[in-house]
Amino acid sequence: MTMNRRDFLTAGGAIAALAALPRALAQWQPSVRYPDPRIRVLDSSFAKYRVSTTKMERIATDLRWAEGPVWFGDGRYLLWSDIPNNRILRWDEETGLVSVFRKPSNFANGNTRDRQGRLLTCEQGTRSVTRTEYDGTITVIADRYDGKPLNSPNDIVCKSDGSIWFTDPPFGISGYYEGLKAEPELPTNVYRWDPVSGKLAVAAGDINRPNGLAFSPDESKLYIIESGAKPGKIRAYDLTKGGTALANGRILISADDHGTPDGMRIDVDGNLWCGWGMGDPGLDGVTIFNPDGRRIGHIELPERCSNVCFGGTHRNRLFMASCSSVYSLFVNTQGAVGG
Repeated sequence: MTMNRRDFLTAGGAIAALAALPRALAQWQPSVRYPDPRIRVLDSSFAKYRVSTTKMERIATDLRWAEGPVWFGDGRYLLWSDIPNNRILRWDEETGLVSVFRKPSNFANGNTRDRQGRLLTCEQGTRSVTRTEYDGTITVIADRYDGKPLNSPNDIVCKSDGSIWFTDPPFGISGYYEGLKAEPELPTNVYRWDPVSGKLAVAAGDINRPNGLAFSPDESKLYIIESGAKPGKIRAYDLTKGGTALANGRILISADDHGTPDGMRIDVDGNLWCGWGMGDPGLDGVTIFNPDGRRIGHIELPERCSNVCFGGTHRNRLFMASCSSVYSLFVNTQGAVGG
């Protein structure tokens, strides 16, 4: 049986309802104050992005490691990966219900949508990047380079020309918790998949364990998190050759002793909203940097945040996938198109 595009967007395949809200969710309490004191202004330029009459919300919990949130506005739902549980989950904005979108997910990690609205997924279990078609079938976009299997595709973005860019660190093959243990056969590259030729090319090969990535709003720059560097780094590259190649790589942000960046998305003003954690208490959550790399704000969470995305009707709702929970917060900006 096949599904049409509407079925795919509203049903997401076979969806099984999960149990009632678990105990851990009931234990977490939102702020009793406006504005939420956990939204911290580190630079006066960030104040305009904070909505003074909103609070942090916890929309799902009892996860093992949440990653790769992606918003489907035409269905009014959020998808994200729960990697060790080998599933992709779905949260419906209208009802607030959480359900299973796909299980097994082949240890899915990063997710995004292509410019035709189809789901793109990094599968650590199959060491591949896949696309979910409108009828629910799954197409393999890439699983090998130079005749060798990819390591474990991690995070992914789609440019306006239809090209797909993704990172390929070895995290999913380092053990059996988030994938299947194997020896890496390729460097930890960043790849570009060409939508015309269908060929894969190395976009950046000089990054030690690349992780999250995102384009600037005008697509003139690509930001890439380098997880293998100590401390963690966020690198910036210029797009050249008609937007198909990277040049002028440089360190935009060094985490120093301020925790570790993971995944990120960009708002319409070019600010970087970065999942953050693994530092001193108070550093877990989302750290916001302006386009020059200056820390301007922080959203404090009770656990490390792995990745974020913008959603809601106006792309002004920030969704934050964290260790065992997913949080949301309305902000006074919008996510850049494609994020």
